Amino acid sequence: MMTVHNEIKAQIVRAGYTMQEVVDRLHEEYGWSDSVSNLSAKLQRESIRYKEVVELADVLGYDIVWQKRRDRA
Repeated sequence: MMTVHNEIKAQIVRAGYTMQEVVDRLHEEYGWSDSVSNLSAKLQRESIRYKEVVELADVLGYDIVWQKRRDRA
């Protein structure tokens, strides 16, 4: 099972960004702390809020989509 920490870090890498670049964009666009260690700590503790995940996805160029699972027969 993938942890929140690993999943988000993987998405950052897939989007072609470093943690510093993501933190800089979050700071500019949403007023987040400009500290990489603060984001890393949130991910490590899995204490990141849903609103923060949405903002993070936005700066990476993603949308969060809720999709109904197909029923299993």
